[in-house]
Amino acid sequence: MPIATSELWDDLLSCLDLRPAPDGTDYGARNQRLGYHRLFGGQLLAQSVRAARLSCPDKGIKSLHVLFPRAGRPEDPVRYEVVRHHEGGTFATLTVVARQKHGVVATASVSLHSAEDGPSHQTSEPVPAVLGPEHRIDLHLLPWETRAAADLDSAETGPPEFALWMRMPTADPDLTPALTAYATDLTLIGTALRPLDGIGQRDAQKAFTSAVTSHTVWFHRPFRADDWLLLRQHSPVLAHGRCFGRGDVFTRDGSLVASYAQEALLRLARETA
Repeated sequence: MPIATSELWDDLLSCLDLRPAPDGTDYGARNQRLGYHRLFGGQLLAQSVRAARLSCPDKGIKSLHVLFPRAGRPEDPVRYEVVRHHEGGTFATLTVVARQKHGVVATASVSLHSAEDGPSHQTSEPVPAVLGPEHRIDLHLLPWETRAAADLDSAETGPPEFALWMRMPTADPDLTPALTAYATDLTLIGTALRPLDGIGQRDAQKAFTSAVTSHTVWFHRPFRADDWLLLRQHSPVLAHGRCFGRGDVFTRDGSLVASYAQEALLRLARETA
């Protein structure tokens, strides 16, 4: 039986409550209760952000690049090992290693930055108005309101593009980068599949096999997640059993606040036979 949205939200917030290990340098975390055979990569992204942020509380996350060497097991807790490579007055650089009993499940290179004043401009396509409630969709792993004009579960073909509006419940603003990183992991593979006739995102593990191999997020400006955000993404290439996608996160007033990119394994069933 699917978990209710409110339960998923509470479960996600609980997973982001990392606890320091007895030695004070590492952090322990529990896993989401999703009933899947492996950990959702978004959980590992979000918890890596939290581990880095807790290690340098006077700085904000500037970027993180995460590799996923093996699938995580939902029944085993994750330990986040943090190594400080540099910590100055303005910048800090860390490595965060997510480890389970069977080995490393994610490694993150993280850059942090203290806010400072400077010139500001951006060049991007205008942000349209928020879609109406008739475009509300259910993305099970995102426990908040989402709206889109395209259906990634559809078997019909379309351009490898996707625009998702989302609005989270009110939460501690310090959790915004972690929650946003979590959301960026969900729909890039489905975006890459759109040009393929007869295959949609819902066909995972049936018509195709996929696994994220690397994911990067850059944070450009502070922002809130309890107002509408637009995730606008595009997959420019699918080849040799891999797909690549990238996206931008905008506020409803058009401010570009984050960008992300992902590479994933993507094999069609007929290719694995």
